[in-house]
Amino acid sequence: MELKKIYSPVRKELDKVDEILRGAFRGAGSTSIRKIVAYLLESPGKRIRPALVILSAKAASGRGASASKERLIRIASAIELIHMATLIHDDVIDHCDLRHHKPTVNSRWGQDVSIILGDYLYSLAFKLISSTSERSILDCISSATKELCEGELTQVAERDNLSLSKERYIVIVKKKTASLFAASCRVGAMASDSPRSLQDALNAYGLNFGIAFQIIDDYLDIMASQEELGKPAGLDVRAGELTLPLLFFANHNRESFRGIFLKAQNDKDSMKSLRRLLASSRATEETKKVISGYVMKAKASLGVCRPSEYKEGLIALVDFIQKRVV
Repeated sequence: MELKKIYSPVRKELDKVDEILRGAFRGAGSTSIRKIVAYLLESPGKRIRPALVILSAKAASGRGASASKERLIRIASAIELIHMATLIHDDVIDHCDLRHHKPTVNSRWGQDVSIILGDYLYSLAFKLISSTSERSILDCISSATKELCEGELTQVAERDNLSLSKERYIVIVKKKTASLFAASCRVGAMASDSPRSLQDALNAYGLNFGIAFQIIDDYLDIMASQEELGKPAGLDVRAGELTLPLLFFANHNRESFRGIFLKAQNDKDSMKSLRRLLASSRATEETKKVISGYVMKAKASLGVCRPSEYKEGLIALVDFIQKRVV
């Protein structure tokens, strides 16, 4: 199922998110800032996180009417701004010059602008959240932002650590990616004044969704092409980051892995060789099995939600990301 169809029950709300984002950027006092953020909005991405906020709010209530629509859209917009900020900072960290098939902010305006722009987006996000006057929602999103920053920092600190364990990798993934997915779903449920049990269930859905999402992203970084990704392939390997497919591969090739990995970091032909070796190894199926496990956990978490098109949308969304590796 395409995203367009999955989003159809909340299409109006997602269009409002885009309006909020454009309005937030129009408030910038500098034409230079407005020019850069206009460039950002030309490639809006999949809008998965704001969709999770809105779908979760409606799935928690089991009906179309849930929280105050304006408040919900502001929260969803803030979550998307935080995500956009992380992408800009990621491109600086990874020295990435392409995203969504377009030059990154980093490649067009340089590192200084990118770092400050990311900080600026964070400030806009928390201004939006504070406007909702919801302390509990602010606490939830603030905690998730802290977690994702810790995850990113830990990941960079663990670069070239060929002794990284799979358990440690999952901790990093939970923090740097899944924390914001989980918060997106929890605050959606909170905004609809749902009981704690529903908030916890949707949080669990988002957490497992986010872990699966990141493992898929890590797998595709090695196995997909630049054309498929919309950005350069092999960025994780080049940066010295050990992801789950590589950890499984290393487990089966203990003696040769170090040499293979070090060569792939600096040589395109060696990277292609690593891709072929990984494709023909048990690591591929082992990675897909772990992904399926987290997808199943995400779906199981939705058992407490009443049947609705919004619950079905959440199920379809996790199916959509899994199909990227089927």
